[in-house]
Amino acid sequence: MEKKGKILVLDDDPVVTLSCKRILGAEGFNIITSDKGEDAIKKISNEEFDLLISDIRLPDVNGITVLKESKIIQPKLDVVIITGYPTMEDAKESVRLGAFEYIEKPFTPEFMINVAKKIFDQRGWILRKTFIDEFRDEIVSLRDTENPVIFYKEGTWARPLKNAIWEIGCDIRYWLLSGQLTYIDLPEGINTIIAGESFGKILSGSGHTEDLISPMTGKVKEINHNANTAMSALIRDNLSEGWLLWLARIQPITV
Repeated sequence: MEKKGKILVLDDDPVVTLSCKRILGAEGFNIITSDKGEDAIKKISNEEFDLLISDIRLPDVNGITVLKESKIIQPKLDVVIITGYPTMEDAKESVRLGAFEYIEKPFTPEFMINVAKKIFDQRGWILRKTFIDEFRDEIVSLRDTENPVIFYKEGTWARPLKNAIWEIGCDIRYWLLSGQLTYIDLPEGINTIIAGESFGKILSGSGHTEDLISPMTGKVKEINHNANTAMSALIRDNLSEGWLLWLARIQPITV
C-alpha cells in the first residue's frame, strides 16, 4: 500500500498509540509512535513528519511544550492535540501556538480518520465561488488563521471575533458520523447560554434528538437563522470537510 503521509503519535497510553497505528495505518499512513515528549521532539529534529498527534499529559514534558517546540523545528508541521482532560485554557493555548485541532478523548476511529484525511486532502478546503457567494455569512473556514476555531466537545466549537464577541457553532462532520444530523433546532428568543448546558438540539430523520452543548457562557447577540439552509448545501456538495457552521454570536459573561 502506498503511504499517504508520515504521522508521529505521542501518547504514554499504549492503547491510544496502538489504536492510532492500527486505524491510520490501515488507511495507508506511515505511523511512528512515542510515549515521551522529549523523545518526540528528538524525532521531529531528526526526521520530517507531516502530522503530529500529541496528548497533553505526558510523563516528562507537557504536550503544549512539545507543540511549541515542534512548530519551531518544523513550522509547516500540522499538529493535533488530544486530551482526556479538556479545558478552554489548553484549547486556546494550543490554537495560539498553531495546533490544527484540539480533540477530546475518547474519539471514534472514524473521527480520527476524518481528521487525518482533512489535513492531507487539500481538495476539501476548496469551495466553489457560487457557494461562497451564497453562504459566506453562515459558514466558517477551518483554515481561518485570523480567528481560529477552538473545538470543545460533542460537536461544538467556539472562536473569538472582534469587540469581545465570540462565535459558537456546530461541527457538521461529528453529527454526520453519528448518523443523526438532519436539522438544527435553536430555541426562539434565547438570550443567554450557559457553559456545559444545551443551547440547541440536533434532530434526526427518525425523530431522535441530541443536545448541542455550549462551550462557554454569554449573552446572545445574534443567531444564524440560515444555518439549516447552509448545512444542507454543505452536505449536498460534499463540503463538510473544510467548513463549519456558526450558530450564535455571544458576548462572554464571567460567572
